[in-house]
Amino acid sequence: MSRVLTYAEAMREATDQCMARDPRVYVMGLGVTDPKGTFGTTLGLLERYGPRRVLDMPNAENAMTGIAIGSTLVGMRPIMTHQRADFVLLAFDQLINNAAKWHFMFGGRMRVPLVVRLVIGRGWGQGPQHSQSLQALFAHVPGLKVVMPATPHDAKGLLVAAIEDDNPVIVLEDRWLHGVRGHVPEDIYRVPLGVARTARPGRDATIVATGYLTLEAQCAAEHLAAEGIEVEVIDVRSLAPFDGAAVVASVRRTGRLVVADAGWRSLGFAAEVLACVAEEAHANLKAPPRRVTCPHAPTPTTPALANHYYPRAADLAAAVRDQLGRRGSCERSTGVPLDLPDPNFRGPF
Repeated sequence: MSRVLTYAEAMREATDQCMARDPRVYVMGLGVTDPKGTFGTTLGLLERYGPRRVLDMPNAENAMTGIAIGSTLVGMRPIMTHQRADFVLLAFDQLINNAAKWHFMFGGRMRVPLVVRLVIGRGWGQGPQHSQSLQALFAHVPGLKVVMPATPHDAKGLLVAAIEDDNPVIVLEDRWLHGVRGHVPEDIYRVPLGVARTARPGRDATIVATGYLTLEAQCAAEHLAAEGIEVEVIDVRSLAPFDGAAVVASVRRTGRLVVADAGWRSLGFAAEVLACVAEEAHANLKAPPRRVTCPHAPTPTTPALANHYYPRAADLAAAVRDQLGRRGSCERSTGVPLDLPDPNFRGPF
């Protein structure tokens, strides 16, 4: 049975259903027990499962990540949450030198079924230390799986798949997505890791997008359709493993590629997508591929700078038009305050 939930409600339901099915699953993180419940994704879990399975934690990210990894080695399946991705930088030693390598170093006999949830992206003047989109860092590390659900349906399905996976999985959630609504089945289900989704079919160009920019890509595609340009939108969903075959197949049909990613331009995930297409489908390209990303500069705090820093639908539409040799409006105004997303956004952070 499918009904409409917010992205945050879908995340909470996935966690609840996995905890109900498996007593080894537990949640810990700064703020998971507070009245806001990590953007609403952990509300009610403490009351249902108690303080032994829903644990607030101190500002000691490296130590607590070590505890979570240790618990996986004795059979537990932790879900560790961070209200900002920037905080997990303090735990890189544990994630990269331990969690990501344990399975390899012990010849496949040891597993680290750890899920790390990270909130990324802009909102309310978060600035350079609280709004970084660091997906390329995680996807670069062998042994870490990385997913970026863009819809409530995929938020639930990918989180369930991540919790049940025997490898460490990084789940990146854009703070602009938690209030987005969509159809979500009531029963437990899984969205396979490593499989992209065609969010919109098209014949003239391909936009490959990650996370929240999937919504911006669909908005751009709708505007371009009014001009007679049919854009195919590929929602990556999983950065590692990456479904390069789906991207290549789309580009072979359309002959044009724009990659939308809210990470930095230099050495980012968008460059990896371009490299994949250059290796596998260069002969099919009718125009040079384009990256639409954040510039190689720290994320700004002031809304005046943020409005120019972050890519939006108008930037994607302009990139597609450029590939087709078309001209069109470059208007970036959305009728929304500069450092807020669509009206679904409710904060608190």
